[in-house]
Formats: sequence, C-alpha cells, structure tokens
Amino acid sequence: MTFHPDTLPDLKGKVYIVTGGNSGIGYYTVAHLAEHGAHVYMCARSAEKGTAAIASIKKMYPSANIDLLQMDLMDLTSVVAAAKHFLTLETALHGLVNNAGIMATPFEITKDGHEAQWQTNYLAHWVLTEHLLPLMLRTAKTLAPGSVRIVNLSSSGHLSAPKGGINFEDPSLKEGGKWLRYGQSKLANILHTKALHMTYGPGSPSAQNGEGEIWVSSVHPGVVETSLATPVKESGSSVMTIFSALRIFGFTYPADKGSWTSLFLAASRDMKAEQSGGYFEIHGRLGEPWWQSSAAKDGKLAERLEEWTGEVMRKEGWVQ
Repeated sequence: MTFHPDTLPDLKGKVYIVTGGNSGIGYYTVAHLAEHGAHVYMCARSAEKGTAAIASIKKMYPSANIDLLQMDLMDLTSVVAAAKHFLTLETALHGLVNNAGIMATPFEITKDGHEAQWQTNYLAHWVLTEHLLPLMLRTAKTLAPGSVRIVNLSSSGHLSAPKGGINFEDPSLKEGGKWLRYGQSKLANILHTKALHMTYGPGSPSAQNGEGEIWVSSVHPGVVETSLATPVKESGSSVMTIFSALRIFGFTYPADKGSWTSLFLAASRDMKAEQSGGYFEIHGRLGEPWWQSSAAKDGKLAERLEEWTGEVMRKEGWVQ
C-alpha cells in the first residue's frame, strides 16, 4: 500500500494537536495537516523555535492556520497547563499526534522524579492524552466513526525493552543502559495505544454505548533523518555506524517522508476501522511488522501498564 500527503481530504474545520511539531517528523506532520486546511496546534518547548517553525510553514502555505502550544514534556506541570489552556480555546479536537521524543539520552531524573526518556516519550504523552480525551469523546459522539484519532509515535527500538517488557518495580532502569530505557519507553507507547483502543476504539464499550469512538494507532516511522539521533551521533555509538550504513544503502528517509505514516493514520480517508489499535511500519509497507516483540502484542501487559500509570499519575496529582 502506498500513500502520499497530497491525497489527504479537505480538513477545514478540523482541529489537531502535534507534539514536537517544530522540527523533524512533527514539523512536516503539522505542515501537511495545515496545508489541507486543518487548524493545527504545534506543541514546542521553545516559544522561539516554535514561532520560527510556524513562520517557515506559512512561507510554504500562506493560508496555514497554526497556533503555538508551549509545552515541556520534561515538566508535567507544563503539560497539564498546556492541555488546560487548549481546552479554553477549542470546543472540538479531531486528532492528537503524540510525536515528540528523545532517544538514548544519558541517565537523568526530571524535576517530577521520573527518568527522562520514560517521562518524555511516555508519561507526559499519557497525561496529555488523558486531559484531552473527554473533549475528543465529545467530538466523536457527533461524527462518523474514524473522525477522531490518536497517533502515538513508537519505534523498532521497542525491541530493546527489558525482559518482560516493563520494569514496574524500577521504571527508571537506573542500572540499565540508555537503549534499554529507550526501548521500554517506546514499548509503552505501543501498549498505551492498545489500552486506548480497547477502551475507546471500534467495538469498545465506549463506542457501543454511544460515548464516542476514537481510532488509535502507533507508528514506527523508519530510520528518519532528524535531530532525534543527535545524542547518539555525539556518543560515537556503534548504533550510529549502523545508521550510516543504512543511509549509504538508501534505507533512511527524509523527515518529510517520515511523516507520511503518521499523516495517513491521523487523517486519511483510507484508514479502516480494523486498523485501529495497530502498530504500523514505515511508508511503503503499511501494516503490522512481523518483527514486533511479544510484549508489544500483549494485551494483558497493556492493561497492567494502563492501570499502573493511572494509579501513579493520579497519586502525583497530574490527573483526576
């Protein structure tokens, strides 16, 4: 199956949020959604960088309707504040693309007490999604199935998660390596998708009871040329040697093309209800990859992680 952003429908009147939208895959996700008429909120940590990115997109598409939503995923107070601010501005939300992330960074504990990759890639997006779900459900209740969607960016890096998938006793994995921590966070993105699908997707209690149906999917965007790999490049890791070889043999994608799977799952008319809940590989091979880990397919693990996360985030006061 192939897809090109040019085939997206007219999105005028639709509202989207894209995290990490000022660079890389997120930048082009914002650009193509706005190109087709959507009102897009670009989440960025730096107001300066976000404003510059919006100006750059508007040079390409002068009629683009993009607003900045300042948010720092390393600071959950910032995430909650951004979500609440958005809810004062809009009465509908048709798409949430949880795109932002960091990869293989040195061990660090955030001001909120969580390991940096675990919080940035997973916990912060979980909190953001939780605050936005009531509005997304209200939006979905009045529209046809598939009109409201959530896309979580994951990675084939989920294969480096700990044995058993998630270390609930020590999610910071202080004694583990940076790739182990990255893998756990990216596996959590896939499991979060499964949990959301079971609760809100086609055939779910929410959909059957008329409370709203949301299509949810997770994405491995491929080996994409973005700033995500900067910390790895600087470390001289052998992984970067592999990246370099993939680039030489044409197995890497520019950031624009890296956004295409996210765009398909967020807004294409060609997405099917049965694809909700799935984990999708890069453009050109859209479909669940055979190399998923067994943990990524584990519905019971998804339920356990959802319960654990909800309990911790409620206890810390980030969600009600």
